[in-house]
Amino acid sequence: MDLHPSGNIAVIFCAQRTRTDDEAYTAAAEIMSNLAAQQSGYLGQDSSRSEDGLGITVSYWKDDEAAKAWRDHPVHSAIREQGRGKWYESYTLHVAKIERSYSWQKTKDSEKSGIGKNSVP
Repeated sequence: MDLHPSGNIAVIFCAQRTRTDDEAYTAAAEIMSNLAAQQSGYLGQDSSRSEDGLGITVSYWKDDEAAKAWRDHPVHSAIREQGRGKWYESYTLHVAKIERSYSWQKTKDSEKSGIGKNSVP
C-alpha cells in the first residue's frame, strides 16, 4: 500500500458479489484493473474480498478530473453494466479527497515492543 499526497482522490467501491459466473467476473476484474492503470492520473489501488463476497477496492487518482474520466471510460462503463446485471447484489461508491496518509509496518523489533516503523509525512 502506497501513501498518497493531500489533494489526491480516493474512489472507494464496496460491493457484495453474487455467486454468478466467477470465471467471467475474474476476467473482467483483471481487464478493469489493467485498463485503469493505463489511464492518465491513475496512482494505484488497494483491494480485498471476503469469503462471503464482500469486496472493497480503493482506487487513487491525481485529481477529480482523472477519476471522472475513468468513470466515463467506455470499456469501464460496459463492464460496470455487466456487473449490475449479473455480478453484484449491491454496491456503494464514495469519492473522497485525501487529506493525509500514514503507514505502519511491522519490524523485527516491533514483535517484542509493539512499536513498528511509521511513515508520517
